[in-house]
Amino acid sequence: MPTYEFQCQKCGAEFTLIMSMSERESGKAKCPQCGSEDVKQVLSPFMAKTSRKS
Repeated sequence: MPTYEFQCQKCGAEFTLIMSMSERESGKAKCPQCGSEDVKQVLSPFMAKTSRKS
């Protein structure tokens, strides 16, 4: 499942959630610190891992 990073618009906390794409699209993200649903997804770098050697 994909990992998403969020920032709470109420308390400013940044947190990471592992959720399915359908969960993300339905807006079920909630701040673990204050419980607010007013969260914004932040862009984060990622790395692709392949089985081929370069």
